[in-house]
Amino acid sequence: TEGPIDYRMNPAASYILSQEEPYRSILLELQAVIEWSLPEAELRFKYRIPFYYLQNKPFCYLNHSRDYVDLGFWHSAYLTRHLDKMYSKGRKVVRSLRYQTLEEIDRQVLHEVLEEAASYAGQSFFRK
Repeated sequence: TEGPIDYRMNPAASYILSQEEPYRSILLELQAVIEWSLPEAELRFKYRIPFYYLQNKPFCYLNHSRDYVDLGFWHSAYLTRHLDKMYSKGRKVVRSLRYQTLEEIDRQVLHEVLEEAASYAGQSFFRK
């Protein structure tokens, strides 16, 4: 069996745990839902933020910025569900779910968006 995760050696986990509240709790909840919904997802640290990879390709990222946490989706051009809850202003490709409080996280919506996004994980970044 594997031992406990050494967060000092994992920059993605360190990023999450080093955030102030309520952002740390938001990030931890998103991490838990992502890993429950997609156990095959691999957490990495790219572009100085936590990134989840599926099939060895970028899938989504977690980013604390100003007064919110973004859960950004790499293949957002393919997404059709819950677009009314996603943020895309000023972006050409990436869409995100954005949270300012832990209570704003709708686990059902999050799970449905994760499942839909995962179904496109092997596709190209841009929809053709």
